[in-house]
Amino acid sequence: MSTLLNAPQREAIHYLDGPSLVLAGAGSGKTRVITHKIAWLIEQCGINPANIAAITFTNKAAKEMQARVAGLMGGRAPKGLTVCTFHALGVRIVRQESAHCGLKPQFSILDASDTVQIVADIAGAADKGIAKPLQWQISAWKNMMIAPEEAAVLADNELAGTAAKLYVEYERTLRAYQAVDFDDLISLPVRLFENNPEVRERWQNRLRYLLVDEYQDTNRAQYRLLRQLAGVRGAFTAVGDDDQAIYAWRGADVENLRQLKLDYPQLKVIKLEQNYRSSARILHAANTLIANNEKLFEKRLWSDHGPGEQIVVTASRDAEHEAEWVAMKISAHKFEHRTRYADYAVLYRGNHQARLIEQQLRNHKIPYVISGGQSFFDKAEIRDLIAYLRLIVNPDDDLAFIRAITMPRRGVGASTLEALGRYAGERHVSLFAALFEEGAAQHLNARQLELVQEFANFINRIQHRAEREPAARVLEDLVGAIRYEAWLFEHLDTREAESKWNNVRDFMGWLGRKGDEDGKNLLELTQTIALISMLDKEDPDFDGVQLATLHAAKGLEFKHVFMIGVEEGLLPHQSSIDEDKIEEERRLMYVGITRAQRTLDISWCERRKAGKEFRACEASRFTSEMGDDVRMHDRKSNTPVSREEGRARLAKLMDMLDQREAGAK
Repeated sequence: MSTLLNAPQREAIHYLDGPSLVLAGAGSGKTRVITHKIAWLIEQCGINPANIAAITFTNKAAKEMQARVAGLMGGRAPKGLTVCTFHALGVRIVRQESAHCGLKPQFSILDASDTVQIVADIAGAADKGIAKPLQWQISAWKNMMIAPEEAAVLADNELAGTAAKLYVEYERTLRAYQAVDFDDLISLPVRLFENNPEVRERWQNRLRYLLVDEYQDTNRAQYRLLRQLAGVRGAFTAVGDDDQAIYAWRGADVENLRQLKLDYPQLKVIKLEQNYRSSARILHAANTLIANNEKLFEKRLWSDHGPGEQIVVTASRDAEHEAEWVAMKISAHKFEHRTRYADYAVLYRGNHQARLIEQQLRNHKIPYVISGGQSFFDKAEIRDLIAYLRLIVNPDDDLAFIRAITMPRRGVGASTLEALGRYAGERHVSLFAALFEEGAAQHLNARQLELVQEFANFINRIQHRAEREPAARVLEDLVGAIRYEAWLFEHLDTREAESKWNNVRDFMGWLGRKGDEDGKNLLELTQTIALISMLDKEDPDFDGVQLATLHAAKGLEFKHVFMIGVEEGLLPHQSSIDEDKIEEERRLMYVGITRAQRTLDISWCERRKAGKEFRACEASRFTSEMGDDVRMHDRKSNTPVSREEGRARLAKLMDMLDQREAGAK
């Protein structure tokens, strides 16, 4: 095992004398360190797998880690080992300690669109655009462990003032629904552990060694959860890279790296600086760029992969021209070097930049896959089904009740729900509970009451089956009973109905498989759905160019990378320039550069459309911060070639083809 590891990696794996921070530069084998350390703890130190937890930031990372641990330990993952995201760990804690948290075990987990809906309802705002920033402000406070009464004091502008007023009612509404939001999955365990030493000790004894991946992405609440689980022993390994901290906008706090040294003076810091991914030229550009940031820890990536090709920065006339240039360059490079389309990635600052690239790739018949777009679970048809599942798990979930009873429509309209809502409000019970009370008959007419009770009885029957029968069968019968397929084809044109029905079939198949694999019924599966954003449907054999935002590309690597729109106002983003927050944008650029293994092409536009007008642009300051060994192409060198030169190039290509054919014979 140790022959595959370099000296700092071995040191990080074997160090057990206290807390350690592994500063893992891009491509330096951090997952290898975490997985080997898990195997070492179990096989060499005799620690029970059930006492070890590895915490990641994405489900994908957790899955990959589990597979790699299994590979190291004879093909099977050790029984009882915890490898999951912070939020999944939070779900486990809240579920097992639900009584201490003032919840029943079958609580609902609300996603971003549910929470925005609640804020909109409380604020009386028809416009969701107004509710979104208010919800973000509440979420930011919760991430920083700021309670509603503190928020009221801290609010220093109109938006924050409004959010602080809504915050109290927002929390009350969640508890009335027996629901939590994503932020609660961290803050509830933190508060529980702070206020209940007995529960805290129980969990500290259960999870005796912690490994935390992507530590630089933790927020204040996540760090407090780590501290409470680790206790005074500090038996943990945190793995992170301050140069790749790109999630401050999502509440991540790079200060947690500095805080770790203060809270644990005996902290052992181990640096992984050997990069196994990129050429020396790519690493030189990355090191030179990031040296412009103030450093928490000095480190410099190096590689044994040789110098590699020169990085090229190319100017394009506009975004259309840039997209066409990328598509042509990929076609030519693939033809010349006999690569796969999957060897290429096009990375950009914002999702809106993908449209023109997609168009040009389609024009050139280049297959592609796009990540960082809409979550599968955000699709309306999937949200419809999830509403039914949430209601089966937790009848107090009023949001789920309203969506399920009205989709497909079954004669229950706004006036029925309004009357039921008024009565439920008076009685301080959920809509579902209210419709079975005797007093409901005074608020609803006989026909209305019959319809809502018929629906509730159906939900109760499904709930009874969901606890006892395989998930796939119950779900199949549920979708059949509500006539969802027929409703789609009756209300939408055929193509749209087919597309939505295929998504429903995919979802049902996936949930059924997951139930079989994990040995879980429909009720148990439903609580985990909220933590997943995509179905596990990615085809590893699909040969397509990867399109991704720089944020979504973190953790990935590609042989050939194109970074587009690298200009002032886009990267660095204008809001970061205005707020003097260039350092995080520089780290984003650094992440982009270090995705590349062999070649890196950077492009920018001389002008870009803003509404109907064009505005002049200039190359990003970051292109000049990458050092002298970068080739700058102006637009003239990127324009179509003369007829003579074109003929010469064609002759050269024909000659290459002839040689290949001769070689093949």
